[in-house]
Amino acid sequence: MRAHLTARCLHPGPPRPAPDPSCPRRHTISRTAPSRPARPSVHRRTALTALVATAAATALTAAVPAPAPPASAPSASVAPAARTSGPSGLRISTAYELPGDRVYPEGIADDPRTGRLYAASYETGAVYRMTPGHRVAETFLPAGADGRHTANGLEVDRAGRLWVTDSTRGVSVYDLHSRRLLARFEVPGDAPFFINDLALTPDGTVYLTDSVRNVVHRVTPAQFARARAAGGRGVLRTRFDLTGLLPSPPDRAPALNGIATGPGGRWLLTADMVGGGLYRLDPRSGRASRVDTHGTRLRNADGLETAGRSMWVVHNTDDALSRWRLSHDGTRAREEARRSDPALQLPTTLTRSRGTLYVVRSQFDRGGPMGPGTPRTPFTIAAVRGL
Repeated sequence: MRAHLTARCLHPGPPRPAPDPSCPRRHTISRTAPSRPARPSVHRRTALTALVATAAATALTAAVPAPAPPASAPSASVAPAARTSGPSGLRISTAYELPGDRVYPEGIADDPRTGRLYAASYETGAVYRMTPGHRVAETFLPAGADGRHTANGLEVDRAGRLWVTDSTRGVSVYDLHSRRLLARFEVPGDAPFFINDLALTPDGTVYLTDSVRNVVHRVTPAQFARARAAGGRGVLRTRFDLTGLLPSPPDRAPALNGIATGPGGRWLLTADMVGGGLYRLDPRSGRASRVDTHGTRLRNADGLETAGRSMWVVHNTDDALSRWRLSHDGTRAREEARRSDPALQLPTTLTRSRGTLYVVRSQFDRGGPMGPGTPRTPFTIAAVRGL
């Protein structure tokens, strides 16, 4: 978040509500990418205030922020020691450490071929690679690589490519072996946007949530091939538009966040982090519909992860994880368990690898994009069992 946060001339937009510092929330509207100055956009931190005001107006229960560090805390403190259980009953331990004191990680993905994990820095755009047996991650892509100064969602596809979303531009695709940028897909049009999370289906198609436009874009293998042939540049195309399905209270702020694939890629699920709804997406028809969650809202839902008919959800400012049971067709979901633990340190997303949940500890509320304070360093990825 610190990169490129100096004062700049912003295009005027509709009036935005005043911020409510007592209710920190996570996402913000995209700002203009440095290489595309003609695009109207809004500063990420400015737009965060719009989401704060929207959250205060919703009927959702207010999230409880993580405890602030003591006033006498030094500028850098040691990450909490690994432990086997917490007050929630979850077994939480530190799996990996991320180098750097301003990481504020956001996304995570696993490469099932190698067992390696990848994590992204929302603050700088750096991407880190974690290898089993090595506690400290290595820098896979440095801060500012290829003009990126932030990174959100990550996915590794079967062809050995890493997809990295940049909320301010679109998505970049890298070769995992050479680390070379293969292609970049950008958002068309002049309206504000925020490219957030992404999911892969077995046929190689990538789906990406836009938290501001409340649509889901896609990149098919054919579109990827055409972009490579055109010098590595492509445009994101919208596949699902959920604006007519989502609640529309006054001053509606960013909503769509996590996205995950159902069995065989027959359908996808995406969550509304403000309204708490879960939505089913049909790739064949392009139709979106609300999932029956039996009256339970996915409050503050961030990352989603599925395996068969199970789904895990990160609830960021609640410091919580939940597990859901899905119907065979993805039209219904029932919450089976929910656990909250401050050791999750404002989690943003997760991935499941070899039976273990790996959860990103963002610490966004400790001097990051969601509040003042001092983060615990090093930033870490938690291994979570018991859910």
